[in-house]
Amino acid sequence: MRPGTAKPDRVQVLVTAFEAYPVLERAFLKAEDRIVAGFRIFDPMTKLHSPEALEIGETWLDLIVHTLNRGVSFDIAIADFDPLLAHEIHRDTWASLRRLTAARELAREGAGRLRVIPALHSARVGLGPRLMLWSRVTGEVTRTAKSLNDLEEALRRNMLKEMPGFSRWLLAVRDGSYRARRIPVPPLVPATHHQKVAVFDGKRTYIGGLDLDDRRYDDLNHRKPAHLTWQDVQLMVDDPELGAATEGHLHHFISETGGRSVPPPRPPLLRTLSAPRRLALPFLSPRRLVHEIADAHHEEVARAEEFIYLETQFFRERELARKLADAARRNKRLGLVLVLPAAPEEVAFENRRRADARYGEFLQARCLKKLRKAFGHRIFVGSPAQNRPVVEGENPNGENLSRDRLAEAPLIYVHTKVSVFDDRAAIVSSANLNGRSFYWDTEVGVRLTAPHEVAEVKRKVMSAWLPDDADEKFFKGSGAVQAWRVLANENLVRRPGGRQGFILPYADRPARLFGRALPGVPEEMV
Repeated sequence: MRPGTAKPDRVQVLVTAFEAYPVLERAFLKAEDRIVAGFRIFDPMTKLHSPEALEIGETWLDLIVHTLNRGVSFDIAIADFDPLLAHEIHRDTWASLRRLTAARELAREGAGRLRVIPALHSARVGLGPRLMLWSRVTGEVTRTAKSLNDLEEALRRNMLKEMPGFSRWLLAVRDGSYRARRIPVPPLVPATHHQKVAVFDGKRTYIGGLDLDDRRYDDLNHRKPAHLTWQDVQLMVDDPELGAATEGHLHHFISETGGRSVPPPRPPLLRTLSAPRRLALPFLSPRRLVHEIADAHHEEVARAEEFIYLETQFFRERELARKLADAARRNKRLGLVLVLPAAPEEVAFENRRRADARYGEFLQARCLKKLRKAFGHRIFVGSPAQNRPVVEGENPNGENLSRDRLAEAPLIYVHTKVSVFDDRAAIVSSANLNGRSFYWDTEVGVRLTAPHEVAEVKRKVMSAWLPDDADEKFFKGSGAVQAWRVLANENLVRRPGGRQGFILPYADRPARLFGRALPGVPEEMV
């Protein structure tokens, strides 16, 4: 069996947290011996949704205590983050750790074992780039220290308990306030563990792009304010081979990404792994170890005959764009539908104008330009928006936003990571189509090749954006490109409330105007 190809066992395709979270809850309730997991975000205070879980309690903390009390062990690695440049999500990780520790204390004597690891990637930026960034990092720590100093002492103390990596870069002043520690040169972490996966009793694997918190909970109707919408896809795969491979990965990825052991092949699991460089001095980047998700995409693009469907949070990987363009020039029958969010989350909802956000948009604009030139009329690039007009003031971050909407409607935020190639293969993973996911961060996914599984992924994922009565022309061959384009253009001239489905043409111009090159900065940074 080709690495990354799932056996034709039962696969549940779960679109949005409305479908995925209840399935995950039931998997915890049904587990008999052990659960092993790795998530970027796992908030134990997330609300429960399935009727079965709600009989036990209201939050995931209640479900975890119940699971431990049944004698089931639970091992989880939650990603930790650069404590200086990403202190807010660093704090979130340690808050989750504290709450999970409470679950251990609440469980009865003789309960299942709970092991929680805050997993910070072992790679570090080399001294040369850190010297160049020294003043910026110190400035960031100074700004955060000032914000902490404005808080009441008890609240400040509690916050610092949940920011252990940040706290060590503060100096206490006599008046009880803090200032930034200026020496030595602080370490910086270029990569993270971006996976979202759990294995139940070594047999069932929950895998895809969806983390666990209330922010990510949305349904297929997408009626929330734009900044609360979230489209994502997970699979629940009943396959002992995939379960064993994924469990092995979860037990060893920290050692492997730490450079302490060599990662063996783990088919049918697809991975991205990186490790510290042996000589990091001049480098921003980690050392590439495993790039099976990138390789699988390159292989499937080369094999594609008529139709490729890509749905992703980012399309910034220029090598993939080049291979798609080469395939388009070789094969005049090949069509491509690409679905993206109308804007990155931090740009759409926070109006962020930082250099990294602008660099990401620059790279995506270049990739799309390459694809449009190669495919011509055989490509459609679309973005979803709600079937209602914008209500000013919905976003608490202010009203001076322009990219939280598309064609007078609130956008729907796309976080999906799904790629479909003809009727032959589908890849579902935690990886975006950018260099970071392909080469730096820890990612996991699976490639399905059983025809009925591919058809199920294709139908469920694509149908989410289409009218309920969408016929076969939207799903079959290169003609699907024209069907999507016609529908999107018809929606564009209608008022939001009169549109069919959610799909609209992607607006290239805002990203092109916003984007900026960053010479010398690796493309994998964004």
